[in-house]
Amino acid sequence: MKVGIIGSGGREHAICEALKKSSKISKIYCIPGNAGTNFIAENVDLNISDFEKIRNFVIKNKIEIVIVGPEKPLVDGIGDFLKKNSIKVFGPNKIASQLEGSKIFTKKLCEKYKIPTAKFGIFSNTKEALSFLQNCTFPIVIKADGLAAGKGVYISENYKEASKAVDEIFGGKFGNAENLLIEEFLSGEEMSFFIISDGKSYKMFGTAQDHKRVFEGDKGKNTGGMGAYSPSRLETNDLNFKIINRIIEPTLKGLQELNCQYRGFLYAGLMIVNGDPFLIEYNVRMGDPECQTLLPKLKTDFSIVIDKCIQRKLHELDIEWHNDKSICIVLCSQGYPDTYTNHVEIDLKKLNLNKNQFIFHAGTKIVKNKILSNGGRVLNIVTRSNDFKSARQNSLKILEEINWKNGFYRKDIGYKVIQE
Repeated sequence: MKVGIIGSGGREHAICEALKKSSKISKIYCIPGNAGTNFIAENVDLNISDFEKIRNFVIKNKIEIVIVGPEKPLVDGIGDFLKKNSIKVFGPNKIASQLEGSKIFTKKLCEKYKIPTAKFGIFSNTKEALSFLQNCTFPIVIKADGLAAGKGVYISENYKEASKAVDEIFGGKFGNAENLLIEEFLSGEEMSFFIISDGKSYKMFGTAQDHKRVFEGDKGKNTGGMGAYSPSRLETNDLNFKIINRIIEPTLKGLQELNCQYRGFLYAGLMIVNGDPFLIEYNVRMGDPECQTLLPKLKTDFSIVIDKCIQRKLHELDIEWHNDKSICIVLCSQGYPDTYTNHVEIDLKKLNLNKNQFIFHAGTKIVKNKILSNGGRVLNIVTRSNDFKSARQNSLKILEEINWKNGFYRKDIGYKVIQE
């Protein structure tokens, strides 16, 4: 079976690596891919927003399944476009993708189906938002509506910080945001909860905890993710039951009543407050870097999972996992998430990884047989182990062996679970 993967990040490299293990896969194409996917797939230099060229390439090369990694093409409707051309797609349609594409869509769904979430207000201009903020209790959360690569969220401690956030959002920092949300601040601990759905049935697909802040101790600006560990330290059978019954199933029911059958990964970003889950946001794809911690633990053939999902036969499958822990540490370009320098060579020749260690490329490319940096988040170093402490130690040892002076990383990924 020939498979096409759309995307160029660490998530897509991890997906390629998981599929490579399958005897059912004859060829993998990655559109556009990165330096890491180049070694296990054929990279195809196409713009992920050019749906027609992607369709033509898929048809010409007889690709049987297209897996969409990032959110933007999903929100823009690539699933609908390719399906009209009788191409099998793993990923939700345009309507379902509004769960991530519009925070307002999701909040209104939460209201209608009584899904627990933070109290909120929707504002369409600076004057209304600032007037509302004058009577708020701080801290407060301010979010740009629409896609913002995980960075369009502000936690403001006072009116001055909040007014700056409003100005930046309506000033176009995250694109043309017509609306913003102001939410109550929920005090708890975050958790990433994943399912895979075929439109009729669904299965749990693991938990993780991301580390969004750029510096150790969860300080500094929000990023796309500096690392993650899996499973989440908060996960229990009781909590999973609450999440499924209060959040996941009402969401899927709400989409069905919109005549929309969700097919693909669904990632619930949650805040756990005194043992109860609250929905912070939805993502309509695998998390990044959470995906890089989850897929290496998957025991079931990933291609079978995808195929059963597309056939709407997920109920026939028992998904099996390795019973160990994993930690991902993200190696970034100095200056990220602000300005940084690209096209700096990275030397990985000294590395000798074992079967439980992985390097997933993100912001990299190959030029004249050299690996160069090509983004803010550059490499993902992942280790599986019996415990989180040794997993982190082993990932840090690998990082010390990488010859790249332009990088930095957090050394405290998983600190909450390791301190227990």
